Amino acid sequence: MTVIDSGSLRDLCVDILIAEGFGQDVSTDIVDVLLEADLRGIPSHGVARLKRYIDERNAGHIKLNETPSVEYETPLSAVVDGRGGPGQSVSKWAMNLAIEKAGNNLVGFVSVRNSNHYGITAYYSEMALEKDMIGIAMTNSYPLVVPTFGREAVLGTNPFSVAIPGSRHPFILDMATSVVTRGKLEVYDRLAKVIPEGWAVDSLGVDTNSPGEVLANFNNRRPGGILPLGGSGEEFGGHKGYGLSLLVDLVSAGLSFGSWSALTYREGVAGVCHFFGAMDLKLFGEPESLKQQIQSIIDGVVSSEKARGSEKIYYHGEKEELSRMYSLSKGVTLDPKTVRNLIALAERNNLQIPDQLLQ
Repeated sequence: MTVIDSGSLRDLCVDILIAEGFGQDVSTDIVDVLLEADLRGIPSHGVARLKRYIDERNAGHIKLNETPSVEYETPLSAVVDGRGGPGQSVSKWAMNLAIEKAGNNLVGFVSVRNSNHYGITAYYSEMALEKDMIGIAMTNSYPLVVPTFGREAVLGTNPFSVAIPGSRHPFILDMATSVVTRGKLEVYDRLAKVIPEGWAVDSLGVDTNSPGEVLANFNNRRPGGILPLGGSGEEFGGHKGYGLSLLVDLVSAGLSFGSWSALTYREGVAGVCHFFGAMDLKLFGEPESLKQQIQSIIDGVVSSEKARGSEKIYYHGEKEELSRMYSLSKGVTLDPKTVRNLIALAERNNLQIPDQLLQ
């Protein structure tokens, strides 16, 4: 594994995208979100995806000369056409619109169609926190998840995030509605590791330990895929994860007249759909008093009795914040394949490669 300081990594990735023709603003938007994932210890959504975005631009999915447009609007809501733009840029624009509407009317909701993969979902829900607002973000995705009792991947990992301000620290829930994400399978595949049973099924709908097999089935449009949160069947609540995944599709694609997961990527077409919301705490009372009430509930949970052998109960977002602080101080850890890809992209564009990547 390679460790590199976050500033050098950020500069390199921005320079790569600019050299590849993405432009300064778009390159910054994309790298800001990817680097946040690596800082927080989520390498599945980090700079390892840089090459994927370049490939998707080359395939015609990401349109660099388009800007989002509002297709329908009320004082509280909007439907936005992302026009195939980069998911990070489209989503920042749309979440800011939701926050603006909430600033004027206490609540704001924006659905988005025709966008692209946008990175970690919490990035957008957290945008509302500094305004003393609750932030909501969700997205559908490429079809990777089989429904309960199915074997064909027709739903996405369809993550959602809710960020709620507290008096000392926020509650930040960011979760896929599947057992794992595709990125996690890619990490295991890069490291040549087997995956646990209960993560994914093969083309017959039977558990598999091979991340490469699942990824190959995705690439070749064969049956098989990741299981919904809770696993296969109903015994451990797999039908609940399936319901959550479908819910995200209904809210993001249904309310934007967009493509549901099974139709998100077609030849030369980007169809990813998002949904964003912002709710001002003033809807419910005086914000500082509400944040203290929220904090007291979080504190009550994390201070409860620990299981034998456990030292700490974490609140949602705490591990990521601890990882972020460590990464900013000590550097970002990258796996060997990601390092090779970054070096190859830098060499292709005649860019200087940081010494930390060459050690």
